[in-house]
Amino acid sequence: MKNDLIHQSSEYDCGPTSMVNAIRFLFEREEIQPGVLKHIWLMGIDTYCDKGHVGRHGTSRASMRYMSDWLMEFGKGCCFPVQAEFLDGEDCVVEPNSRAWNCLAQGGCVVMRCYTGKIPHYVLLTALLDSGEVGLFDPYAEDVHFTEPGRRVVEGEPKRMNRAVRYDLLNLTEQEDYAMGEFTERDMVLVQRRGSVARKC
Repeated sequence: MKNDLIHQSSEYDCGPTSMVNAIRFLFEREEIQPGVLKHIWLMGIDTYCDKGHVGRHGTSRASMRYMSDWLMEFGKGCCFPVQAEFLDGEDCVVEPNSRAWNCLAQGGCVVMRCYTGKIPHYVLLTALLDSGEVGLFDPYAEDVHFTEPGRRVVEGEPKRMNRAVRYDLLNLTEQEDYAMGEFTERDMVLVQRRGSVARKC
């Protein structure tokens, strides 16, 4: 049985929540090994705010890279068929024939750093839509009404998406809602399922 995707529990845990959502999106509940979830939560929200409080600056790029590398090694060593790849900078684009696009076209998903309200934020891209949009799940639960075209709320798809955004808007260098911003600020993790789960591991 596939799980619904989940919302973050605080103002700061969008990174690990989106990584957990990637696993929930790709695997049936009975297939998911608890060690995967444990380590994602341990690796996330690793930053400090300017007052020295842990986690209050979200999840660092280094942590997202480490999660990606860890998932690859866990998949190899624990018979869990997951593949993850960390991208940053100019590799982070969502357009036809890009690495992110191809990942989505093959049934994978993408944890993407973007902006909402000019604040850095992680979301999960899950689908290429016929309308020229990308379906995504924003883990920050709030009532939102988009007034400009190209971004819309999606209802009734709790296992897949709650937003649809025109893909060219994702690539904007400005700090607009769901845009990735400047290339120096970009990172994403491509997550895909490979083969079948070995039940005995």
